[in-house]
Amino acid sequence: MRFRHPDGSTVHLSYCTNVHPAETLDGVLAQLRDHCEPVRRRLGRDRLGIGLWLARGAARTLAADPAALRGLRAELDRRGLEVVTLNGFPYEGFGAEEVKYRVYKPDWADPERLSHTVDLARLLAALLPDDVTEGSVSTLPLAWRTAYDTAAARAAHTALTVLAERLEALEELTGKTVRIALEPEPGCTVETTADAIRPLTGVGSDRIGICVDTCHLATSFEDPATAFDALDAARVTIPKAQLSAALHAQSPHLPEVRAALGAFAEPRFLHQTRTLTPDGLLGTDDLDEALGGDTLPDTAPWRAHFHVPLHAPPAPPLTSTLPVLQDALARLVGGPVPRTRHLEVETYTWQALPPELRPRSRGRLADGIAAELTLARDLLVDLGLKELP
Repeated sequence: MRFRHPDGSTVHLSYCTNVHPAETLDGVLAQLRDHCEPVRRRLGRDRLGIGLWLARGAARTLAADPAALRGLRAELDRRGLEVVTLNGFPYEGFGAEEVKYRVYKPDWADPERLSHTVDLARLLAALLPDDVTEGSVSTLPLAWRTAYDTAAARAAHTALTVLAERLEALEELTGKTVRIALEPEPGCTVETTADAIRPLTGVGSDRIGICVDTCHLATSFEDPATAFDALDAARVTIPKAQLSAALHAQSPHLPEVRAALGAFAEPRFLHQTRTLTPDGLLGTDDLDEALGGDTLPDTAPWRAHFHVPLHAPPAPPLTSTLPVLQDALARLVGGPVPRTRHLEVETYTWQALPPELRPRSRGRLADGIAAELTLARDLLVDLGLKELP
């Protein structure tokens, strides 16, 4: 979906296909047929943007076979789909029964992360629509914090420096600009937007910035105005933003609130949980840790990294951080010039919701994704952007 910003530029809205995990090219092609095109039809659109997730196996196939890459682009065109952004955070196995900490491997100290990301950048340059010259790829925020030492930091810095050089060469070769965006996430080396400033200014390339995920931003209790002003001051770019909402529990000391939160503690994904205290941000690596003892103070609200559907916040006594998303979106694209032109709805946890909230069929899932995109579209229109055909 495309929108005209008051400054005349185009802002792209897509939804991320990591909600339909597939490890192979055949699986990706099936996603387009079974999920993405049905969402487009529900929205009544001739064209729908998708934020494509290509697992390492699928990316390798496409990188090694130009005919297969041309075939993927032709299939996108045939189904009325377009790609301006890729989700390069999960490497593989995102559809496994237990993902948890595995999603942070390989990290940016591992040469394989650089190799995979360069492949994604090259693939995206070939998949961009003819009238689009800039693409984005989101990636993990360096590493999970516990295994990150001085040697790893040096290796990551070198990898990002090499990446910037290869992105420049790619632009010279193709005429397409691809930007990489580190995605701050709770528990990682780069947990907040503030944490991103030092490593990114150290690299010193406008081709590498950050991806603002509004669920992660809210989980870490970041104020959008403060966060974005600091990024502006440091000249750190925002190639991409992911529109998502976290779980919010206003009164976690109450038994009924804990019981409601317990329904969202599940074995597949990591749901980092945070609270803001007078001493700063405190948290646990997962929601069940927070609920299982006295590790996390319960005298102030909790937020959990669980991407809940934008249009369907949980029932009381819980809610979502949709207001943070709305504030962030206004600051990202509501000003005289957009801070980013790539927006992606990323609710990948539909099948991790409590059983009674999960979609029971492909059709119900498509309905839910279409409803999220409709909400995001309405927010953009309210900010003065004009929806394009």
